[in-house]
Amino acid sequence: MNYAQLLFPDFSLILCGYLVCKYTALNRTVWEQVESLVYFFLFPVLLFHSIVRTPLDLQAASHLIMAGLLLGFSSIALSYALPKLPLLRKHIDTRLHAASAQVAFRFNSFIALALAERIAGPQALLLIAVLIGVCVPMFNVAAVWPMARHAQRSFGRELIRNPLILATVSGLLANMAGLHIPSWTEPTLQRIGAASLALGLMAAGAGMEFGHLMKGKTLAVSLLAIRHLITPLLACGLARAFELDTTQTSVLLAFSALPTASSCYVLAARMGYNGPFVAGLVTLSTVLGMLSLPFALGVLR
Repeated sequence: MNYAQLLFPDFSLILCGYLVCKYTALNRTVWEQVESLVYFFLFPVLLFHSIVRTPLDLQAASHLIMAGLLLGFSSIALSYALPKLPLLRKHIDTRLHAASAQVAFRFNSFIALALAERIAGPQALLLIAVLIGVCVPMFNVAAVWPMARHAQRSFGRELIRNPLILATVSGLLANMAGLHIPSWTEPTLQRIGAASLALGLMAAGAGMEFGHLMKGKTLAVSLLAIRHLITPLLACGLARAFELDTTQTSVLLAFSALPTASSCYVLAARMGYNGPFVAGLVTLSTVLGMLSLPFALGVLR
């Protein structure tokens, strides 16, 4: 499988947003409005539609779900622990960490869905949808918590007002209730999903300034190491511990090695944190995904 080819569309859209913002009249003033559109409308519609459209067979995938949740908890714990580690404590800015901790555990669901079907067909696609459905709420809550706490905002209030979390929870409730989206709305929702992906990635590129990465080199290396090296190794151990079958093991390993979510930048920027730093991490994570996916699916599997 050509992972570079799979990841190239995301990387090229990030690059396109960077070049358009830097060298044309479509400057940051324009892209700030695009960020709002993506964050408050396009991404929530995409999340809701992605979760509702695929039936979740929770019982058949119970072992995979447990492994995925443990993997997620482990990644979150490692990410949160970085500022408390003796060797790293002096080199990590706590506000910068609050904005970028999410990079270590969130994932690009678009690449996940595209990759799953190539790994093992419709069965793998259904399993990755299950993982997305159960892990996205946890990851979104974990992403908001450190930013809300550091900014001394009400965590509960931030959750209630966060459109990504509202869309995810409502999508899960609708799925479990057996509700279905009318077929005549599918084309519109699919186009909104495509627009959210393209504009979200371009907004990340428009907000990117590589110079900001130099302000937190230790933090950047640590978070990307968790995302692209430690998490795949943990997934390999969990697959053995839960005795997952071949398809489930492949899905869990692919899930563990995905690039981080493009919406990391949008969330950090909209909550008043260092968006360019997070955008740089999103770009580097997309590039590193070309290495971590072959490592997880080729070497570890």
